[in-house]
Amino acid sequence: MTGSVFAWKVETRATIALAWPLILTNLAQVAIGVTDTLMLGWLGPDTLAAGALGANLYWAVFVIGLGLVTSTAPLLAQTLGQRRHSLRDCRRTVHQGMWLAVLLCLPAWALMWNADPVLRALGQDASLTGDAQHYLRFMQWGVLPALGFAVLRAFIAAHERPRAGLVVTVAAILLNALLCWLLIFGHAGFPALGMAGAGIATTISEIFMFLGLLVFLLLDRRLSRYRLLGGFWRLDLERLRDLLRIGLPMGLSMGFEVTGINAAAFLCGMIGAQSIAAHAIAIQVASITFMVPLGLAQAATVRVGLAAGAGDCGGIGRAGWVAMGLGIGFMAVMAVLLTTEADWVVGLFLDLDDPAALAVAQIAVPLLAVAGLFQVADGAQVVAAGALRGLKDTRMPMLFAGLGYWVLAVPLGAALAFPGGMGAHGVWLGLALGLAAVAVLMTVRWSRHRRLEQVPAV
Repeated sequence: MTGSVFAWKVETRATIALAWPLILTNLAQVAIGVTDTLMLGWLGPDTLAAGALGANLYWAVFVIGLGLVTSTAPLLAQTLGQRRHSLRDCRRTVHQGMWLAVLLCLPAWALMWNADPVLRALGQDASLTGDAQHYLRFMQWGVLPALGFAVLRAFIAAHERPRAGLVVTVAAILLNALLCWLLIFGHAGFPALGMAGAGIATTISEIFMFLGLLVFLLLDRRLSRYRLLGGFWRLDLERLRDLLRIGLPMGLSMGFEVTGINAAAFLCGMIGAQSIAAHAIAIQVASITFMVPLGLAQAATVRVGLAAGAGDCGGIGRAGWVAMGLGIGFMAVMAVLLTTEADWVVGLFLDLDDPAALAVAQIAVPLLAVAGLFQVADGAQVVAAGALRGLKDTRMPMLFAGLGYWVLAVPLGAALAFPGGMGAHGVWLGLALGLAAVAVLMTVRWSRHRRLEQVPAV
């Protein structure tokens, strides 16, 4: 019993040590988007709404690619967990992850370049879609370096050395904030480019993040021996197929989630500019809290993958359950905060002395209260999915995400919003119920996984 308790304590310390730089890196990446949202909000509610539409389309495309390239994480973790891995094998995985990023960007760029007709076809306000497209045409070039950064970040996380990603991302926040201040508003002699300035700032920041982390990997004594630039242009079809087999369900799963949330944004856009602006604030806040369990999920993928590679069934169970306990506990605290301090949080994004902004706030405050309701479910589902990815179990989680978001959340949200007359609040209630269903399914899948059968009881 004492040995088992000690093993759980060791796993908890290892998970926290790996997760906290990942969490802070996630928060730092979100801070780049928050900076754009804050500064665009200072230009007015309509600019904020157009920026939200553009950002939603960007993330719908980007996250699918992120799921694909993140398939490098479980492969790298299980390879390293075997203790007898080759440098070449890890290098192959990183190279093919980069190739996936390149291949995805071609259709992604075409879609975002033509965002105006796409958004109009989705029923969005024509007075906003043109500005959203203008924003995306500058921001879209950051997709490739952002996906490349994700591959390199998975590589250092699998080695349980994620701090370099944090340092680079924090520096990118400062760079993005400075560039937004200069280019959106035209300070220090720079032209006032408005939304285009925000897109340029984000792209430059993403390029900086990728190059910064790459330089670290080339200079670090331990990691430079992998020679990640060696033979980069060689296409390895066998490894590419492995990544697609694992990553395509991951990409679709993340795509179902993000497009479901984006569908909620589009439904709010059909209600009006005030509703989409309120949604932008609420989803930005929910995204910030979500970064903590997301970081724990990324840590779970690595820790579960290392244990699976080593054939340690007890370690697999401990890694997953520790991460889930930490994620659920944190989100329970956030649920209390969002349901009790919604007024103060919304005030950070809007000038409440402006009547137009006050109208947005009156919608946003109840939305944050609803966001508080689904915090625990959101934390449980993402950490469970991360643990399952460590076992390369990605197909059923994909089906769960499709069911939760597109069979439950979006249709129910639309029904509550329009026939039900609840507006944006109905959209968010639909999201909450869909997330709860996904959380239950993911947790049950993890608890009954065949690889946990040999885990000793404590």
